Amino acid sequence: MFLGMLFVAAAVGGGLIRAYSAAATVAFDDSTFIFARAFGYDIMHIYAFKMAAVFMITTSTLAIRTQVTALWIALLGYASAVLLLIGSSYFDWVLFVFPCWVLLVSVYVLIDNLRRPVQVDVGHGSSAG
Repeated sequence: MFLGMLFVAAAVGGGLIRAYSAAATVAFDDSTFIFARAFGYDIMHIYAFKMAAVFMITTSTLAIRTQVTALWIALLGYASAVLLLIGSSYFDWVLFVFPCWVLLVSVYVLIDNLRRPVQVDVGHGSSAG
């Protein structure tokens, strides 16, 4: 959902640039530009990052139940999601919380998988054709 919202916001911005470059000499109505800019901004700040917060809550719940990450990472996910839900309207820097949390989870899972010993499964009595 986040990615879809990101694509919509990018399409709005790209559409504005393309329309201007196609007809640079034509005077554009300011209200059209203001609407398109506000639409793209709202798609990203209101909807996309709210969906990112919902993703963080869902992933943190799954992480706690499956123990795929440490408990503190899941709790940090809950806190970050609340920060995104409430703070994204007030502080633009809060929007970096989502990619940083995803990076943290990814690095943790990668390191955890590299620490585990490799288990070789030797097939007993397997018959191939």
